[in-house]
Amino acid sequence: MVELARVWIVDDDEAIRFVLERSLKRAGYAVKAFSTVGSILTALETAEPQAIVTDIRLPDADGLSVLDRLESLGKDVPVIAITGFSDLDQAVAAFKQGVFDYIAKPFDLEQVLSVVARAVAGARSQPAPMPPTSGHRLIGESSAMQEVFRTIGRLSRTAISVLITGETGSGKEVVARALHEHSPRAGGSFVALNTAAVPAELLESELFGHERGAFTGAHARRSGRFEEASGGTLFLDEIGDMPLALQTRLLRVLAEGDYYRVGGRDLLSADVRIIAATHQNLEAKIADGSFREDLFHRLNVINIALPPLRERPADIPALAQHFLQVAAHDMALEEKRFRPETIERLQKLPWPGNIRQLQNLCQQMCVMAPGEQIFPDDLPMDLAQQPGNGAHEGWSESLRDWMRQSLQAGRPELMAVAREQMERVAFDCALEFTNGKRIEAARLLGLGRNTLTRKLKELEEAAAES
Repeated sequence: MVELARVWIVDDDEAIRFVLERSLKRAGYAVKAFSTVGSILTALETAEPQAIVTDIRLPDADGLSVLDRLESLGKDVPVIAITGFSDLDQAVAAFKQGVFDYIAKPFDLEQVLSVVARAVAGARSQPAPMPPTSGHRLIGESSAMQEVFRTIGRLSRTAISVLITGETGSGKEVVARALHEHSPRAGGSFVALNTAAVPAELLESELFGHERGAFTGAHARRSGRFEEASGGTLFLDEIGDMPLALQTRLLRVLAEGDYYRVGGRDLLSADVRIIAATHQNLEAKIADGSFREDLFHRLNVINIALPPLRERPADIPALAQHFLQVAAHDMALEEKRFRPETIERLQKLPWPGNIRQLQNLCQQMCVMAPGEQIFPDDLPMDLAQQPGNGAHEGWSESLRDWMRQSLQAGRPELMAVAREQMERVAFDCALEFTNGKRIEAARLLGLGRNTLTRKLKELEEAAAES
């Protein structure tokens, strides 16, 4: 016979005790009710519940004094505080004292039952803490990630150039670090540079360094990233955003193996392994003339294509638990776990921000989720309401319906109309998401900045003509 979880209630209001006791019993708990702090403290000497629900203001003492007694007895019982006199200071003080959750009166019974369920789940499941590990770790059981692991293994005895492709946030820098750490150059430095984050006029100096007086503001000699990475690995992220002029100089350095600082006369050796990454389609950029084909072939000796997170849902459980563990260690908080039903929910989400979005969610949950176990209702509202894979199917069906109706109505140039509407919606949403920042919007859409600007202009002209 399964033992019912024990929940104790402390409240001096008989009506509230009655309502809570009846509701909790109907929900399948073994309930015991108390009217004073003294009576529950006495009961704790000989018994232990899985959760305690207590009012804060009680006739004989502060309800949160239960926390002190539990600590002195060495009992780890979650305490849920209920109060009719809620304010910010009291709520903060209650959490600092260690309450599991804090509910203001008048309360919703469903809310109380939900919080109690979390508390009991945490009390009944106390996994042994795992030693903290690095946040920069490749994790994946999916076939796509297993292939990435195999490729890294095959490359471990070489220092060959590698191009990593994949959507923003898919873990390209983590793969680059793994390539470095499992290579003959592991004893050297791993130096990373996001070429899209440096203004074009400063990028050359950032890469190759400069001499004093080479340009306005160059008050002293400065080493560049090539120099810093000498003997190790230089990771060039977002290589697709590098200006053409600098692509030409980079190609020369890779071909000849040496370079000059900006304004310098001393020839320096480029003793680095280059690993590049991009979320863009470089073949398309070659076609439109914004990326050099010869540089592409220099960089793309070996290509590692990272799948987006939505295509590897089998990896989400391990990734999520790892990020929760790292977040708990970094912030000195208790470690939490996702409930199985929460993991199922996460596996159905589209994850436009990929692994970086999942990592951010885990950090948020480590701080905000009230219990040791994270329930679906604990997820942020915007994420909880985000459609899963079914939304993509619904979008496709809507497009099918529109196309059928348009064909029957004999409307002309349907592909042009559909493409224009799709682009208009995509651009509007991307610009709204990035607060109007066109460079970032273009990056998220997988377009060049010039391409986005041109298409927006075309749409504006088409709207003006109509």
